[in-house]
Amino acid sequence: MPKMKTNSAASKRARITGSGKVMQAGSAMRHNLEHKSARKRRTLSADAVLRGGQAKKLHQLLQK
Repeated sequence: MPKMKTNSAASKRARITGSGKVMQAGSAMRHNLEHKSARKRRTLSADAVLRGGQAKKLHQLLQK
């Protein structure tokens, strides 16, 4: 039986921690950063933990 491939789009957007949580990089940090305040940029740069159905779906896509 062939190996299962990881969904590459999902792997670019989320990662699995050692304890099994799904971490997601925040949105709105790709462009127009000069218009955002430093305080907003700091809060947006922090990763967030996904919960519930979103985490379950990403576990399937990442096959962990």
